[in-house]
Amino acid sequence: MKSAHKPTKRISGVVPAFGELPIFAVGQHVKVSDRAPVGHYRVPTYLRGKTAVVEAIMEPKAVNNEEEAFGRNAGAVRHYYRIGVPMTSIWRDYAGSPDDGLRIEVFEAWLEGVAE
Repeated sequence: MKSAHKPTKRISGVVPAFGELPIFAVGQHVKVSDRAPVGHYRVPTYLRGKTAVVEAIMEPKAVNNEEEAFGRNAGAVRHYYRIGVPMTSIWRDYAGSPDDGLRIEVFEAWLEGVAE
């Protein structure tokens, strides 16, 4: 699958602002944060704590709609990532092919890097 990410042009001597460049790369293993904040959040609970692979970096960057809903974001933008999670890691008794997976777009603040 091709990445939807178009690299941001780097200019010598200029340091990009936080959120301008993606934190994770296509093919990188990530973990979905395992937290339970109060209120409505878009990351399904059954994915929290699961390991996934970044399949695409979504462009353009976007506001964190969860924080915007609570009036806490002030318009800061970051990236969404399409991640792939093996079905066998989501559902312990999954009887389908071990190659089956779920694809979902998750905001950067919900993802953590993992050692590969």
